[in-house]
Amino acid sequence: MAESTVAPVENGRVGRRSSRSRRSSAAREKRKTDALGRRAVELSRYYHGKVETVPKVPVRSLRDFALWYTPGVAEVSRAIQADPALAFDLTGRWNTIAIITDGSRVLGLGDIGPEAALPVMEGKALLFKWLGGVDAVPLPIVTKSAEAFVATVESLAPAFGGINLEDIASPKCFGILESLQARLPIPVWHDDQLGTAAATIAGLLNALELTGRTVRGVRTVLLGAGAANLATARLLLALGHDPHHLTLVDQRGILHAERNDVDELMLRNPWKYRLALRTNGGGRTGDLASALAGADVLLAASTPDPNTVRPEHVRAMARSPIVFALANPVPEIWPEAATAAGAAIVATGRSDFPNQVNNSLIFPAVFRGVLDARARAIPDEIVLAAAQELARRAQDHGLSASHLLPTMEELDVFPHVAAAVGDAAVTLGIAGRRRSHAEFLERARAVMGRSARLVRALARARLTPPLPSARVLREGTGP
Repeated sequence: MAESTVAPVENGRVGRRSSRSRRSSAAREKRKTDALGRRAVELSRYYHGKVETVPKVPVRSLRDFALWYTPGVAEVSRAIQADPALAFDLTGRWNTIAIITDGSRVLGLGDIGPEAALPVMEGKALLFKWLGGVDAVPLPIVTKSAEAFVATVESLAPAFGGINLEDIASPKCFGILESLQARLPIPVWHDDQLGTAAATIAGLLNALELTGRTVRGVRTVLLGAGAANLATARLLLALGHDPHHLTLVDQRGILHAERNDVDELMLRNPWKYRLALRTNGGGRTGDLASALAGADVLLAASTPDPNTVRPEHVRAMARSPIVFALANPVPEIWPEAATAAGAAIVATGRSDFPNQVNNSLIFPAVFRGVLDARARAIPDEIVLAAAQELARRAQDHGLSASHLLPTMEELDVFPHVAAAVGDAAVTLGIAGRRRSHAEFLERARAVMGRSARLVRALARARLTPPLPSARVLREGTGP
């Protein structure tokens, strides 16, 4: 009897210490996030933006402009008028894309508008160039309707080899993507859907490998039914995931065919409606706790709040569960808390934690591949080819519970993903430029490698100023 009365007291103490530890950890991570934000603002003021246009042809004197501009340029224009496809050979269109947003759903910040979205689009352009060798132009636009958005992008398309849609509210983003894919003869990609979904699939494939599971044999819960998770669910089903073992959870709870808002979804969000019918909640109703009981996998892309998923949710999952908390800038549960609750593998969307599952691992290589292949589209087969190649390449540097995917520093990975994308475009018959795998790989290495060399050369020449000290920032002087 003595032992039975002491045990609850000891457990209570442990629980209180654990709770205090979690609160301390959460406070520490919040302070770190806040400090990173303040530093980002200071550096943005110092550098006045992240990207600029740099000439790529020699200019020895004003006489050279007779070639680069008038009168010589007229002949280039006449050649393209006769054969518009020559724009990809005679201009930079072959390697230039637009990053287009209306600022209606930005990086966990919500509807902040096109001006406030510009810093994110600039960051995206920087990643496109550094990782993919792609020239990307940030273009936040002022539009209120999906129709106006589509018309605006369609009018801009002749300047670009591809379109990257970004940070557009759901469900509007689905219709915009489908309309532009149908109308434009160049590849159109919505990164919040396809990039995040591909990175998630790549990470999940390796997490399943490490825990001895398969896509066809797990029960998976997707928390959040927005752009990323609806695309992830579609890709999981394409890989053979049992729809009866797939559960989507949104703000109203588990998504299923009998939910009282399903008729409204049919009209307002047909993409979500179709998944409600096909997955039918995985045979469950209720809230997140009901969905997670006994589940093998949680893929969360929802509210950026570390209390969205609680430790007791993770403890209720199957043995050695897989937890992806992908909200940015703050995950749905801190990795330390998920691990303490029993998660075997934890991933987030942040680069300052192990296992970053982020679309930056996907979109630069995908666009490198489709631009090199001159692909006309980016169907799901290409998205899955990129995801599967990224998963394979993690093994080159040692697959483990803390190294689920390559990091952005493992630059040798990206040409391989680009080559796999090029191969898929050729196989699908949508490539305008057919190359062998070796040719795609060599070209990707050359173009991607040039970007890294260029950035380093600019830094050595101090044309890109080094990161300033706190004193320089306080003085307010800039480059």
